Amino acid sequence: MDDDRKSYDTHSQEEMMSATVEEIESWLVDVPTIRPHKLSMTTMGCQSLVIVRITRSDGIQGLGEATTIGGLSYGVESPEAIQSAISHYLTPLLKGQPADNLNVLTARMNAAVKGNTFAKSALETALLDAQGKALGLPVSALLGGALNTALPVLWTLASGNTANDIAEGQRLLEEGRHQAFKLKIGANALDDDLGHTRAIVEALGDRASIRVDVNQAWDATVAAKGCRELAAMGVDLIEQPVSAQDSAALVRLSQQTDAAILADESVASHFDGYRLAQQGFSGAWALKIAKAGGPASVLKLAHVAQAAGISLYGGTMLEGTIGTVASLHAWSTLSLPWGTEMFGPLLLKDDIVCVPLSFANGHVALPQTPGLGVELDEDKLRFYARAQRE
Repeated sequence: MDDDRKSYDTHSQEEMMSATVEEIESWLVDVPTIRPHKLSMTTMGCQSLVIVRITRSDGIQGLGEATTIGGLSYGVESPEAIQSAISHYLTPLLKGQPADNLNVLTARMNAAVKGNTFAKSALETALLDAQGKALGLPVSALLGGALNTALPVLWTLASGNTANDIAEGQRLLEEGRHQAFKLKIGANALDDDLGHTRAIVEALGDRASIRVDVNQAWDATVAAKGCRELAAMGVDLIEQPVSAQDSAALVRLSQQTDAAILADESVASHFDGYRLAQQGFSGAWALKIAKAGGPASVLKLAHVAQAAGISLYGGTMLEGTIGTVASLHAWSTLSLPWGTEMFGPLLLKDDIVCVPLSFANGHVALPQTPGLGVELDEDKLRFYARAQRE
């Protein structure tokens, strides 16, 4: 019996190690938001997710997601372009290749396709999900192991109306769902944004941490005044107040502002992080798997931050559950003094997974089952998939 068991285990391991990438499917999925979500560059009423499923030759499947904000309003990769890059450029590179060596597959994609980190992130996520299922391990274990299985998560107040934002924040505090809030500013005149922020700080600031995200909307002069006044009124963290290209201004603000400055669009890869740290930046970095190319790839940037003594924050592209949980597996392996903003699924009116993530007491729970720990709801996928609806 023992010999038979040993033979079976050896055969299973050999089969798993020889599995290849057999099929890659992708869908454009449009899910409405619970309310308009106003940012400096656009107002969202719907979120478009690119969902990916990889099937290996051993039958194991892995899920991934790539999501951006407002089509091309936020960055250079639209949902349609992400799907096109996956279908026409990245899939031919992966099909038929051994599915178990992520480093080889990532290097293969990076050597043949420049940029397109959102598309690569979806595929890296799906490969990790499948590998975790094959090994019987959560993705966090593949990334080194989780330090925490529940991570702090804030909520963004971005209805575009001060009174509505205050009411929303008060309700969420009373429910105990969040203990920190981020405000989206930068779309209005500076004095209007400062007045909006001050009202929310006065209403909620004694019970919650208040942060702001300017989304690159200010020039260096406006940012100097804006950051000074935001810090004085009690804002704890100011995200990307100036253009991602103006690293000199961002470094000055980080050194001269009492509130912490959070770099987001300025740091996508570990090369960006190295340059910013070398220039003397002293704030915090927002990690995003989409910017870096995936849950494993983003840890390279995190390790540069750790070496430079820079604090970390788990950022979101307002992904649905699949992209959110992929990020959480990466964030769980790190120390995150500023917590995370992985609230994306809560912004959507519906979900395309069978069991949603659990949000409570200012935290989100990390699934502990093999792979990502989530399963597609095939009916919901068909309902919201763009081609099906059209």
